[in-house]
Amino acid sequence: MIFDILLIVMGVAMVLGGADRLTEGAAALARRMNVPEIIIGLTIVAAGTSAPELFVSLVSALKGTPDMAMGNVVGSNTMNCMLIVGSAAMVAPMTISRSTVHKDIPFSVGASVLLIILSFNAFLGRIDGIILLLGFAAFMYYTLSQAKKGPVEAQETLKQVSPWLSAFFVLLGLALLVAGSNIFVDAASKVAYALGLSEGVVGLTIVAGGTSLPELATSVVAAHKGQSAIAIGNVIGSNVFNILLILGLTATISPMAIQGITLVDMGMMLGSVSLVWLFSYTRYTVERWEGTLLVGGYLAYLGWLLSNI
Repeated sequence: MIFDILLIVMGVAMVLGGADRLTEGAAALARRMNVPEIIIGLTIVAAGTSAPELFVSLVSALKGTPDMAMGNVVGSNTMNCMLIVGSAAMVAPMTISRSTVHKDIPFSVGASVLLIILSFNAFLGRIDGIILLLGFAAFMYYTLSQAKKGPVEAQETLKQVSPWLSAFFVLLGLALLVAGSNIFVDAASKVAYALGLSEGVVGLTIVAGGTSLPELATSVVAAHKGQSAIAIGNVIGSNVFNILLILGLTATISPMAIQGITLVDMGMMLGSVSLVWLFSYTRYTVERWEGTLLVGGYLAYLGWLLSNI
C-alpha cells in the first residue's frame, strides 16, 4: 500500500504539472494569434485549472469506475466552497464582487441543481452529457459577452515564447495529464480496495483533494495578499466548469451508472455553494466566523463519510 500511496502522490504531481504546462503553452499560442487576454483568461486558463478534474474523471469513467469520476466532481465542488473558501476567509475576510454574487454563484447553484435532476435516476447518459455541455456553452457565451462589454484592463507584459516551445508545452502537458491520471486512478483504486473504501468515498475525498490542490493553495495565498475577489471568482468558476464541462464531456464519451454517490453527497455540494451565496450577501463579504463555520461543516461531513464506511 505504501507504494500505491507514493504512486498517488506522483500521479497528482504529474497531473498538476501537466495542467500548468498545457495552460502556459496554449496561452502563449493564443497570444501569438492575437487572441485578447480576457478571452484567454476566461477560456484557456480557466479550462487549464479544471484540467486535473477533467482527465481524472474521464479516465475513471473509461476504466469502469464511474463513482470515482462523479465523486471527484461532487467532492471537488464541496471542498471548493467549504474548505477552500472557508480556509481563505479564516486567513482574511473575503470581499466578494457584485458580479460574482449576482452572476457566477447563481450559475453554480443552477448547475448543481441541474446535475442533481439529471442524475436522480442514478445514471448519466449521453443525452444528459449533451444537456450539461449546452449549459456550459450558454455559460461561456454569457461570460464572454459580458467581458467584452466591460472596461479593458491593463495587461501584464509577458515574455514571448516561441511557437515551437509553446507547442511542445501543450504536448508535454497533455502527455503528463494522461499518464498522471492513469497512475493516479489505478493507485487510488488499489488503496480503496485495500482499505475497504468504496469508489465513491475515494472520489469524494482522496481524488477530489488531489485535484483541488491548486485552488486551495491559490485561494489561501490570494486571500493573504488581499486579492480575495479573484480567488473566490476562480473557485466558483471552477465549480461550473467541473459540472457542466467535465461531467458533460465524461458522460457524452462514456455514460456512467452512479451508485456510490448519495443524495447526502449531492445535497452537500448544493448546500455548500448555497451557503457561500448566502454569506456573500452580507455586505459582499465572507467573514472569518463564516469561514470557520464552512471549514467546520466540511470536517463534520468528512467525519460522516468515514463513519459510514
